[in-house]
Amino acid sequence: MDTQANTPATEKVATISSELAKFVTGFDGACVPAEVRRRAKLLMLDAIGIAFASTRFSFSNGALDALREFGGGDCEVIGVADKLALRDAVLMNAILVHGLDYDDTYLPGSVHLTASCVPVALGVGGQRGVTGAELLTACTLGLEVDSRLGVAGNGGFLRAGFHATSVLGTFACTMIAGRLMGLNAQQLTMAQGIALSTASGNMQPMQDGSWTKRMHPGWAGVAAITSTMLAKHGFIGPSETYEGRFGLFPHFLGEHFKQADLGAILRNVGEKWEFPRASIKLYPACHQSHAFMIATRKLVQEHPVKADDIDSILTLVTAPAVPLICEPADVKRAPDSSYGAQFSLPYAVACCIMRNRFGLDELEEPSYTDPALRALAAKVSYQIDPNSGFPKFRSGEVIVRMKNGTVYSQRESVLPDEPASESEIVDKFMINVEPVMNKARAEKIRDTLLDLEKLGDARTLMALLSGKGQ
Repeated sequence: MDTQANTPATEKVATISSELAKFVTGFDGACVPAEVRRRAKLLMLDAIGIAFASTRFSFSNGALDALREFGGGDCEVIGVADKLALRDAVLMNAILVHGLDYDDTYLPGSVHLTASCVPVALGVGGQRGVTGAELLTACTLGLEVDSRLGVAGNGGFLRAGFHATSVLGTFACTMIAGRLMGLNAQQLTMAQGIALSTASGNMQPMQDGSWTKRMHPGWAGVAAITSTMLAKHGFIGPSETYEGRFGLFPHFLGEHFKQADLGAILRNVGEKWEFPRASIKLYPACHQSHAFMIATRKLVQEHPVKADDIDSILTLVTAPAVPLICEPADVKRAPDSSYGAQFSLPYAVACCIMRNRFGLDELEEPSYTDPALRALAAKVSYQIDPNSGFPKFRSGEVIVRMKNGTVYSQRESVLPDEPASESEIVDKFMINVEPVMNKARAEKIRDTLLDLEKLGDARTLMALLSGKGQ
């Protein structure tokens, strides 16, 4: 017989996890400001549109075939007729959201918020048949926790080689699942502690263009649901999840822990909302490349720059971005996969010079194997940017030297508070779903999501997303 009490000795001591649990379980959804709710719905719309776009790419087919091997279930998959078990459906939907690296980014924390939060909210909320308002509140709270954990890390997770989206998403998704499963504050505190033993995800796949980063947010969701269910049934986890000696921040950040700001996690929580600052990507590539693409396109529009006349191209890059988009240099200059193309600064610059764009077409093999684009990408080099503002903003400077000796340069910054407009987000959704559905269905999904509070049962939304509720 277990002689340990079921209540840990540190229970009565306020910790970050216990305070977050009280916030999430006790927050009245009606108190979410209207503009915050609207932003949450737009982020959900963006994520779901990307998921539909991903169904056309080979990585989604391989993932679905693998998950089918585990058998069916009662949870819908976006854009697919199959039903899978809850955790498998969450994993699959998250792969679809994050697989094109086209999803939002909360820049102060280098976190893709919706990639894990939205699939968990849809999966758990749909399985339990909660109202649209309940689903939206849970997702909103998860997005907020995710962003606050991210800003507290102050860029340290990326510097330490961890994928913040995956690591932090585990805890954000635990909040969502706990809220939707009806956990009390003590149970949700334990769920966060259990989640600490499941959080994972590193940056190695960005070195070679392999596929595992695509599964990170979904794995965070799987871990969160598992941790939440264990806590619901009395399993005990550590209380000092975030600040303990081997807690999330001291252990994962290592030497970078000294730059962390754990006070940011709870500071003005529920009063000042952080997640609406998330930037919506208008390029399907690593956000570290966006400022360079903006700068390159502006440079080409303002100066007579033709690929054949270029001698060399120098980019000034912040040090933490180098292993993501610049190295190994030979691999980045000649990407051999769509994922490699998304994490190649030389290829992105070449596309913006020769095509004045970087969209989903640039992720197809006829594009990233184009000899002319590869020849231009081979002329792109980098140096560490001495004036980088990372992580407060993403800067990019492009310096083009022409064969006649003329030099053109352009510098741009992508700021944390620079989200796309509502019309741009809606337009992006409609463009992303156009190849896989008719306009009437797309408009129905759009309108349902943007009026989510009026939905009586989340299962209606999930049927619509899978195609059964057309």
